Amino acid sequence: MSVTSMEEREAEEAAAGGVAKRAYVQRIFSEIAPRYDLLNHVLSANVDRTWRRQAIAALRWQERADGQYLDLCAGTMDVAAELAREPGFRGAVLAADFAEPMLRRGAEKARGLRVRAAVADVLQLPLADAAADGVIVAFGVRNFADLDAGLREMHRVTAPGGRLVILEFTTPPVALVRGAYELYSHHVLPFVGRVVSGHRTAYRYFPKSVDNFPDAPALAERLRGAGFTDVSYRLLTFGIAAVHWGVRAA
Repeated sequence: MSVTSMEEREAEEAAAGGVAKRAYVQRIFSEIAPRYDLLNHVLSANVDRTWRRQAIAALRWQERADGQYLDLCAGTMDVAAELAREPGFRGAVLAADFAEPMLRRGAEKARGLRVRAAVADVLQLPLADAAADGVIVAFGVRNFADLDAGLREMHRVTAPGGRLVILEFTTPPVALVRGAYELYSHHVLPFVGRVVSGHRTAYRYFPKSVDNFPDAPALAERLRGAGFTDVSYRLLTFGIAAVHWGVRAA
């Protein structure tokens, strides 16, 4: 088997889940950090910026404007920095990710803002129970090595009455849109991602990880199973992505 074939098989196995997923995800995000922002904007035609703004709005931070917020799988800290810049925001944001090169790459965005970065795994957060007034995670949940354990850990660190918001890719419910999206994600995205990032398999893993991830209704049920109440979601851009939210009961 060639090196490329072995790497592709590793990507597919990681996307399917299991014990190897954590190490694989941590490695590839560390490796693509230098081109991560560029590729996000190019591959989404900049619509990812709008999605993030909608996720921040769903957090309803205005209800606890001086609160402590947690941005998980923070990557290059787009969400953390944008939340901290919101007019009227008087709180602080902890941006956590287990791929340190991603956080270092985004450090300039957070300069002068009430944002701190921490290298941490969402499955074992170094935080006390109910430490965060709100939790947000953008395009990271499908990379959890154990989805249900990650949801339970986010529930643990959310304060009573606080909200969890998840922004994630999902499977479009309309067949015509789903077909076009799968064509793009399985053929165009891996090619462009490989050319721009120089990484041979990372952008093959990404569409496979969406394929193996629960659709929006199923993810909502998993949130309820983790203990969140008032769970709902809104599909974005023809169902390519979705914003989910839930509340930790007071």
